[in-house]
Amino acid sequence: MPPRATVVAVIVLSVVAGSKLQSQTKDTTKGAPTAVLVSGPDVGRRAPNFRLPWANKDGVGSADQPYELSLDLGKTVVLAYYPRDFTSSSAAEMRTFAEHYDSLFGPDVVVVGIGTDSLATHQRFAASLGLPFRLLTDSGQQVARRYATSDRLGYPRRTVYVVGPDGRVRYRNMRFNALDQKHFAELGAAVRRARGG
Repeated sequence: MPPRATVVAVIVLSVVAGSKLQSQTKDTTKGAPTAVLVSGPDVGRRAPNFRLPWANKDGVGSADQPYELSLDLGKTVVLAYYPRDFTSSSAAEMRTFAEHYDSLFGPDVVVVGIGTDSLATHQRFAASLGLPFRLLTDSGQQVARRYATSDRLGYPRRTVYVVGPDGRVRYRNMRFNALDQKHFAELGAAVRRARGG
């Protein structure tokens, strides 16, 4: 067979084989295929600094004094991304944080919840649950993208990071389950390790 005919034959065989493989694997799942890309700072890496506006149960923080992660260097910080205020799962997660604050975190640990809702909505949500920590607004998910928590639907995925006093990630759970007590127990243990306890 002449060289040109050989190349054409190889291309045709590749296309046929590829289409057969695709037809064999195409129907193995229902619905559109999905993939979750996990990146963001891994355990042992430095947590990216950020600045975000905040609210708490008492009101909205001053615009000229946003929360900045680097200002808490030397402390253990828990970053808890969650999808929406006033949803049942987010309320369950934040309520558990508040009700078990001392056993999960302790007085020297900084906890911040991070979502896309407005500051006014954050303030109402924090007040409704009596949260003893701030809720930060990441409306454009710029920070969420740096921490691999952004979602194509416009809300952050439920993700928890523990940042140690040295500014490095000590723990992360990219699919934190607000209804699974094991996840809260793992988080509490990670915070104690980060605090040196």
